[in-house]
Amino acid sequence: MTTLSEAFGFEFFRHAVVAATLVGGLCGLMGVPIVLRRMSYAGHGLSHAMFGGAVISVVLGWNFTLGAVIWGFIAALLIEKTAHRRGIGADAAIGIVTSASFALGLAVISMRRGFRQNVEGVLFGNILGVTNGDHLAIGGVTAAIGIALFIGYKPLLFTTFDPDLARIYGIRGDWVDTIFALALAAMIAVSMHIVGVTLIAAAIVIPPSTARLLTHSFSRLLPLSAGLGAFYGFGGMLLSYATDIASGAAIVLLAASIFAAVYAITGARRMLATHSHPALSSRRPHTHLAPSDILPSD
Repeated sequence: MTTLSEAFGFEFFRHAVVAATLVGGLCGLMGVPIVLRRMSYAGHGLSHAMFGGAVISVVLGWNFTLGAVIWGFIAALLIEKTAHRRGIGADAAIGIVTSASFALGLAVISMRRGFRQNVEGVLFGNILGVTNGDHLAIGGVTAAIGIALFIGYKPLLFTTFDPDLARIYGIRGDWVDTIFALALAAMIAVSMHIVGVTLIAAAIVIPPSTARLLTHSFSRLLPLSAGLGAFYGFGGMLLSYATDIASGAAIVLLAASIFAAVYAITGARRMLATHSHPALSSRRPHTHLAPSDILPSD
């Protein structure tokens, strides 16, 4: 405890903990629709695609976050357009776009070796180097995405669980997907400094996956996943300081450990319930949606 209390005496550590907690909550919040839409690979691929944009932003002297967001948004649109033309699957489109963008970043690095250390921070995270500008960017993106989810709650539910019904009610799924892609790009851009490109997919997927083991209600999934993500960010930073390991790795390892524990406990409880009530074995868990959750009011 003394060691940790001393850690909070350092301003850079306090800044890092705040940033990690915010990013963890943001990734947990956005992770819910990503996982439910089965877009986990898209989140992983887009983070690698944005690596190319981050490198080019550094070379040209642009704002790092803005450049990465623009590049990620373009990559997301390219993936969507490519996947819906000439029978090319979404997985193939993700592989083509993200691999080309990541390779472009590597090519630029090989020609401009002077900023290799900065790029390593993007790949593996450099949370102790966060600035007040990073805090503002993280807070701004978190607030914007939170407001967007609140305003677009019902359209997001429609397009996530029943796109055909969404069209019947006049909801433009293409617009929802475009806004969602922009939000995803912004989230990944501000998270790069915290967990790095190589681990950001885990930060997005693990909180909602853990939350879904605990509840099948969409309205409870969002706050629970966000809370878990924030806890992983906060606890991961303490673990990183105590064990002297990389912050991104500490956050993900803590999240994975808790997921494994919850998975084991809920699995054991399910087995006990099945043995006590055999009829339960035929039931499959589902995400609960009441009609009032998605149907527009008159």
